[in-house]
Amino acid sequence: MRVQSTAIAEIDYKPEHGKLFVTFHDGDAYVYVGVPEKVSVAFVRSASKGRFFQRVIRDRYPYNRI
Repeated sequence: MRVQSTAIAEIDYKPEHGKLFVTFHDGDAYVYVGVPEKVSVAFVRSASKGRFFQRVIRDRYPYNRI
C-alpha cells in the first residue's frame, strides 16, 4: 500500500511468511523476513514511517534487496 512518508513510498506485508516489503521513493526495495504482524501494523499506523523504520525494523530483521 502507498503510504504518506518523505522516505518510504510503499509498505506491503505477507503474514503467512512474516515478510515485510518496503519500497523507498528512490526506487530501492527490500524484503524483511521474520517480522511479526503486530510490528507491520504499528509501522503502517505510525506517524513517522521513516523514524519507525529506523528504530524498529532496519538492522533488526534479516533482509534482501529486491
